[in-house]
Amino acid sequence: MSGPDRRGISRRTVLGGVASGIAAPALAQNTPDSTEFETAAGDGVRRNISSFRTLDWRPYFNDTRNGAILVDLTSRALHFWNEDRSIYRLYPTSVPMSEDLTRRGRTEVVRKVEGPSWRPTPAMRARNPEWPEYVPPGPDNPLGTHALYLSWEFYRIHGTHDTRKIGRRSSNGCVGLYNEHIAELFSHARLGTQVLLI
Repeated sequence: MSGPDRRGISRRTVLGGVASGIAAPALAQNTPDSTEFETAAGDGVRRNISSFRTLDWRPYFNDTRNGAILVDLTSRALHFWNEDRSIYRLYPTSVPMSEDLTRRGRTEVVRKVEGPSWRPTPAMRARNPEWPEYVPPGPDNPLGTHALYLSWEFYRIHGTHDTRKIGRRSSNGCVGLYNEHIAELFSHARLGTQVLLI
């Protein structure tokens, strides 16, 4: 059975059924409003919509001067190339939870902070008045261990104290990485590193 129009049960269907049966307990742990999985039209199967693939820098940047960071909000992935392109990294990310919190376009790294403190933005405080006004550096800090501040006010690429957020639409506008990944990116990125969110 090789063609998509053939009727009957193929080996791929059988293996897919076995795999989905094994994965059922994991899927059951996701809340109904989770956006980590989406249902394909009509087939009732939920699939993770994250897709990781290496990319070339050239369709997105004229050059890699000072390095380049591409954040693909759809695939929830961050790509990094250093200036001479001898280093390429691909990291899973968290992305903004809604379109009104999402910003796309070009910016750059303007500040690097190891052990950042955190203050919710005025909009965050309006939505969540119970949140603290200030969180010092440490294990409970929402910015994690390192932060790259962008030229857009209130926007950052940072670590996270809550690893469940990675791979999901879960942030208030920033791009989050696992702490070990932001530490590595932090060591490679410079002031002036180009950033493009698509």
